[in-house]
Amino acid sequence: MTDRVPGRIADHPTVRKVLARKTEPPPAVIDADWLRAICLDAGADDVAFASVGNPDLESELEHVESALPGAKSYISLVVRMNRDNVRSVARSVANQEFHRTGEIINEAAHRITRALQDTGHRALNPSATFPMEMDRFPGRIWVVAHKPVAVASGLGVMGIHRNVIHPKYGNFILLATILVDAPISSYGEPLDYSPCLECKLCVAACPVGAIGKHGEFDFVACSVHNYREFMGGFTDYVQTIADSEDAADFRSRVTDSENASMWQSLSFKANYKAAYCLAVCPAGEDVIEPYLDDRKGFMDLVLKPLQAKRETLYVLPNSAAKAHAEKRYPHKPVKVVDSGIAGR
Repeated sequence: MTDRVPGRIADHPTVRKVLARKTEPPPAVIDADWLRAICLDAGADDVAFASVGNPDLESELEHVESALPGAKSYISLVVRMNRDNVRSVARSVANQEFHRTGEIINEAAHRITRALQDTGHRALNPSATFPMEMDRFPGRIWVVAHKPVAVASGLGVMGIHRNVIHPKYGNFILLATILVDAPISSYGEPLDYSPCLECKLCVAACPVGAIGKHGEFDFVACSVHNYREFMGGFTDYVQTIADSEDAADFRSRVTDSENASMWQSLSFKANYKAAYCLAVCPAGEDVIEPYLDDRKGFMDLVLKPLQAKRETLYVLPNSAAKAHAEKRYPHKPVKVVDSGIAGR
């Protein structure tokens, strides 16, 4: 190393200190058992690994190389959520569970990345949820797609509700991904079965009909309602303010509770409006027993309170979501809105 140090900085105290110490290069291959222990100690409930060269993840390659040039491996993390919080008809309880679990998994990823850095590896942990790359909106705003990485690593399979179902914890999980610059000694393999029961409770629970019984998925319907206080929904809210003639006109368009909810999202993190597909899913070894013991009782306890709740459903004009909401949930007010995204 001494020969590569320019003479003009060779006598700098930092340079002399570094040149004098003995350092071991990081291992060329990261031991999977060591890394798994690091991840679990950091707060993850499960972890698995995948190669950046995995052909199932080819669509991620360009984005990963941009985020961490020379990345060789994915570390896929799972942190489980408390189920009854997610199932609550009180959305403040469910949203707090989503946000708190997001904080936990981001903290775990941060600690793991620090441990890898301290061993001499280059590693990067993109956010598990938000913030994201909003300069790209409405295109791809995420740095790495956590779901396909988790599936390729063997941590679960995508259900018809488009959420990853873990074999033990079901869909009551959040995912995160760490990128690292070295291969790992053992990579996971996709599950050889799907934990999804195809019970279609997610189909029954979705208030805007975004999930079809044959596996279809209406992303826009889901986004317009569930993400009402994120991204496009916020833009539509601002457009409503701009279009209003005066305060009275604005208050005729937006209710006090809607204003309060938007304020809460802006102040404390954005609120999801539904995520009922997650709430009612009975899949997973730790989740399924009440459903097996008494299916009707399970639906009475978990599904029906969400269906019965009086709440505003946000839909696009002349959409399938609007027709579904008005027919299936006549007791839920339906509000026609704009997606807030040009051309949609």
